[in-house]
Amino acid sequence: MSLFLYFRPMKKLLLVRHAKATHESGYSDFERPLTDKGIEGAQNMANHLQQQSIKPQIMVTSPALRTHTTANIFTDTLGIPPATIDKAVYDAAQSTLLRIISSFPQEYDFIGLVGHNPAVAEVLYTLSGALKEVPPGTVALIEFDVESWEEIHEDSGKLTYYDNPKI
Repeated sequence: MSLFLYFRPMKKLLLVRHAKATHESGYSDFERPLTDKGIEGAQNMANHLQQQSIKPQIMVTSPALRTHTTANIFTDTLGIPPATIDKAVYDAAQSTLLRIISSFPQEYDFIGLVGHNPAVAEVLYTLSGALKEVPPGTVALIEFDVESWEEIHEDSGKLTYYDNPKI
């Protein structure tokens, strides 16, 4: 008798809230840069992911300066392609982020999404049921026992990794 093991693909989503950005006057919300602590925090989080072998195949980011800069720190540290910019991520409501996730390219099983609060925290809770603080720079890995991004729905994921900068 032969034993056949059925491998069911799993989708993984790395949610990242942009790192700490300046609140100084003189910048539009869209153009707010990261602070020095934000850059340090993002680098620390990217290093932690590298140490844990948590490496998305691609990353998707809001075009806002603070999110795009955060994404660049992650992609450079993890050695993955530059992040794809999706204008809809900026100022997105939870429902918009959920639509973006469900339309991710099927050829990727592990995608990172760099966005803004409150939507990142809301999506984390909606998909995993995990009620967590999501300060700037937070990373959260959610795993789904599904074959396609379209199958992801409320409470369908499990939070398997969570961290944020302690600076």
